[in-house]
Amino acid sequence: MGSNEDGLSALGGIKVLSLAQVGVGPAAVQLLADLGADVIKVERPGTGAWERSWSGANAFIQGESLFFLGFNRSQRSLTVDLKTEQGKEVIYRLIRVSDVVVENYRPGVMDSLGLGYEALARLNPRIIYCSATGFGPEGPYKSRPGQDLIIQSESGLASITGRAGDPPTPTGAPIIDMHAAALLALGIVTALVCRARTGRGQKVETSLLEAALHLQLEPLVYFLNGRRLRPRSKEGIASTYHGAPYGIYRTKDGFLALSIIPLQKLADALELPALKAFTEQDAYERPDEIRRPVQAALTQRSTDEWVRLLLEHDIWCGRVREYDELEADPQLAALNAFVDVRHPKVGTLKMVRHPVRFSETPAQVRRHPPLLGEHTVEILQELGYSDEMIHDLKRHGIV
Repeated sequence: MGSNEDGLSALGGIKVLSLAQVGVGPAAVQLLADLGADVIKVERPGTGAWERSWSGANAFIQGESLFFLGFNRSQRSLTVDLKTEQGKEVIYRLIRVSDVVVENYRPGVMDSLGLGYEALARLNPRIIYCSATGFGPEGPYKSRPGQDLIIQSESGLASITGRAGDPPTPTGAPIIDMHAAALLALGIVTALVCRARTGRGQKVETSLLEAALHLQLEPLVYFLNGRRLRPRSKEGIASTYHGAPYGIYRTKDGFLALSIIPLQKLADALELPALKAFTEQDAYERPDEIRRPVQAALTQRSTDEWVRLLLEHDIWCGRVREYDELEADPQLAALNAFVDVRHPKVGTLKMVRHPVRFSETPAQVRRHPPLLGEHTVEILQELGYSDEMIHDLKRHGIV
């Protein structure tokens, strides 16, 4: 799948001005860009967005950050100095012709630049102004840095994950960032629908902290309404609110996940009649006593053998896959879960496809992740800047 701007697209004609950085904002607008929105990423002249200079695992290809590449496809790059009046005038021109502006700075930063909601809404009352912060727009923590691990900790998520006796355990992927990005994209599309009815724009906000709470909807509802949650299991039951055998188990050659399973059914499948002495209440209150014999039984066969046998017994289970197994997985292959994108410096870039399917307006990777400032001249020309004016802006380092 490569760059393709022809044909019908769900969000064709929607212009999004992205003042977003790092993970949440770029991930949100990338969802919109794959659906046809014209996303213009605003970056600093010379150095570009922060994420161009950093990557987890120090992962760079031909000098390009894989962190940046993963979050910024299907977008155009405009370089402009927001701290200059001429640079702000470029943004003001864009605001007048844009539908959406997205930013994820700390509260107050955009206002200090003259680019807050009230200022931009005066230029374009139809503008939809979307903001994502770490801890929310008000409150004693509003100015704190918000990052996935910090929010997993502050929201309680880490405290309910892992084995008893171990430190609180964060997840192995930035799930808070990605969920907040999806919520932000949902907010944008909702505001666009509302504007089509009323003709008015509005401000849309979410935060990493609120996204983290939403992810924990099930256990939090239990807890907030008086249900006692069990302490973390010593033997590795995977939550504080499911009964045994819920969790990950070692097999003869790997690992197996067992989900919500009636103990009577599991006893028959594993040929462990002793399990039948436990009640479903015991499964919640005495999980470690149940897990130990189950673990001992599962080490006797391979993961594939257990998956076949347990599925025959209608038991919810799954093999634990490593990353190096994913591309060969037949289910992921059937879903075309990964796409190849051609990049002028990197070559073939493997990416995760857009997660939502549409029968009439499918998402597409419309552009490779942009080189720094790749579309600056193109965008300025669209805004009415002459070649002489563009040359002057470049000469003074404004773009």
